[in-house]
Amino acid sequence: MKRNGSLLWTLAGAGAFILFWECAALISGSELLVPGPLPTAGRLAALMHQPAFYRALGGSFIRVLLGLLISIPLGIAAGLVSALDRRVLLFLKPFLTVISATPVLSIILIAFLWFGSERTPVFTGFLLVFPVMAANTQEGLLAIDPHFRELFILYKIPFTEKLRSLYLPAILPFITGGIQSSLSLCWKVVVASEVLVQPFAGLGTGMQRAKAGLETAELFAWTVASVAAAGFLQLAFAALMRLMRFARLNGRRRP
Repeated sequence: MKRNGSLLWTLAGAGAFILFWECAALISGSELLVPGPLPTAGRLAALMHQPAFYRALGGSFIRVLLGLLISIPLGIAAGLVSALDRRVLLFLKPFLTVISATPVLSIILIAFLWFGSERTPVFTGFLLVFPVMAANTQEGLLAIDPHFRELFILYKIPFTEKLRSLYLPAILPFITGGIQSSLSLCWKVVVASEVLVQPFAGLGTGMQRAKAGLETAELFAWTVASVAAAGFLQLAFAALMRLMRFARLNGRRRP
């Protein structure tokens, strides 16, 4: 019953958003400014019949995955080491501060000079996600009860066992939350980079070309495709987390 109620509220919110969008299109009175949901859906359907659309979608998807695969393990490792050793924390602090304070546009333009159009979105995604994962991991370790730390030190438990029994369970919820935030962040940053540097195939490249041709409905269609792809990635991650929790619970119930 609760799940059905949640679904109804979600559908109501989606319906309200589409209604607001349609009202904005009617008020503007011009598809050049705000195309409505139906023209956008029609243009998206036309794009989906073109092989170039799937090349663009695949290109963006690969860049996002590469950015995540590089930044998540490095961010977790940096957060783990810096939380355990204050010297590392102080050493990394200027780097993380500079990365967090630098405008994304500046990062994209500088990276374009170094890496070219194909690698810039990956580097930008990595650079934006890395501090998030490092900070979440640090927060998880610092939230551990000091008494548990003292017990592990008192009984001289090896670091590998301490890592498995104390640190990993403590930081896992923080890492999961960091990944959930990073999925949408990395996707937005990668697509924004593609808009500026225009690699061979990418959703951002399609957006820029549509904007240059004053094809507003097509620009909206590329945007809807980007949002849908990001949502699919988040749903896939949530499903994976549920599957892992289900497997863990079943493992505990076995005699």
